[in-house]
Amino acid sequence: MTGQTEAIHPWLAERRAGVLLHPTSLPGPGTVGRLGAVAEAWLDRLAESGFTLWQTLPLCPPDSLGSPYQSCSVFAGDERLIDPTRLPGLDGADDVAGELTGAQWEQVSRALHADSSMRSEFEIFCAAQSHWLEDFCLYQALKAREGTPWHAWPVPLRDRDADLLDQARAELETPIARTRVAQFFFDRQWKAIHRQAQEKGLLLFGDLPIFVAHDSADVWAHRALFHLDHVGQMTQVAGVPPDYFSAEGQLWNMPHYRWDVLAAQGYGWWIDRIRRQREWFDLIRIDHFRGFESAWAVPAGAPNAVHGFWQPGSGAALFAAIETALGPQALVAEDLGLITPEVDALRLALGMPGMRVLQFAFDSDAQNPHLPHNFEPLTVVYPGTHDNPTTCGWWQELPESRQDEIKAYLGCVTTTMPEALIRVALASVARIAIVAFQDLLGLGDEARMNTPGTVAGNWSWRMDAADLMGAWQVQWRPELIRYGRLLP
Repeated sequence: MTGQTEAIHPWLAERRAGVLLHPTSLPGPGTVGRLGAVAEAWLDRLAESGFTLWQTLPLCPPDSLGSPYQSCSVFAGDERLIDPTRLPGLDGADDVAGELTGAQWEQVSRALHADSSMRSEFEIFCAAQSHWLEDFCLYQALKAREGTPWHAWPVPLRDRDADLLDQARAELETPIARTRVAQFFFDRQWKAIHRQAQEKGLLLFGDLPIFVAHDSADVWAHRALFHLDHVGQMTQVAGVPPDYFSAEGQLWNMPHYRWDVLAAQGYGWWIDRIRRQREWFDLIRIDHFRGFESAWAVPAGAPNAVHGFWQPGSGAALFAAIETALGPQALVAEDLGLITPEVDALRLALGMPGMRVLQFAFDSDAQNPHLPHNFEPLTVVYPGTHDNPTTCGWWQELPESRQDEIKAYLGCVTTTMPEALIRVALASVARIAIVAFQDLLGLGDEARMNTPGTVAGNWSWRMDAADLMGAWQVQWRPELIRYGRLLP
């Protein structure tokens, strides 16, 4: 791969604009949004608005705090998103507010197996996904029974003694089967959303965390791929050094990869990850891309991420293996934070757009890479991401002197936020512009999705049902046409 124009995926070579909204933020009766009628209405509104990309956060199961970046499986789907009204044989589906009970899943399972066509579809799914599905179902059942992370399980279970795992499969047959059925219906419902998006001319834009949670089915089933000791404890913890978000850096409770082992195995596990994401999405953001050049490794047990070191990553070899196995991919590099010339060179050699965030653009000098005059076309620009304040919240917290500097850069005496920053993003040379839905609604920081380095109050924002039909739906179409991101 050369980084020349011919190496750029066609979906990354055209000017487009999209909206960042996680499905959990959709309105509705459940504790989170669902993949049913409201999700379909969202696709309709998005297509009518002129935006042609829908970007989400990772669709995998979140951790206990709601973060989809700390998941028990990088292959599984978030079962909370399943719309019970689209499940077969379920009595009282309209009244289900939270997760289904075991008895309700039994109803669904009986109806599934009674329908020969659906049963055949289910069997095909289980066979195609068996490389992760069976380990995940067993892990979930064992985690519920043992009540601890896998590395604290009895040694034979921790170390995957074959006879004891067979015994556990027999003893836990019911919860294993329930998880298998739930994963089938998540996959089925999301793929239906994907098909409808394609029919409406929309592309789905996913998000792939680079690292994997320590307490996950993935690490339990593939310990050799990670820096762990003989009892399964991490020897190196992934994170980032001190930066804009945190003076002590961040510890992610995720183990580092054994890239030598992955290379010896032909990067098969990573190829499977990308293949799975491509079943759900058209474009994929690779979170923390710089980790493929080198990633911040902190010795296990350190109180913070200050005293770490740079651990070399896979480099271009991983992506060459992915392209050989799966063909060209529309991948976007999340290249925020401390980015070196080596990281930039790797991204450009792979033909990947990087990210620019306008909220970061005005805190230094004219060389700031987030200022629009420094953009290269192979860029995805955001007024702010899910880790930023909303643009209104950001603007309100700026001192008046900084606001005046920004107005001067924009060439105006007065300005209205977030419209001004959205317009700058759309007008820029960046091939793709993505706007958080909270910014399209003009919301303040009460609607912020995540504050890095904190554990409370994140990942919970939901839109009101009325927001589906708001002014945003017609407001930006003329601008999308004006700035060449939509054919008139």
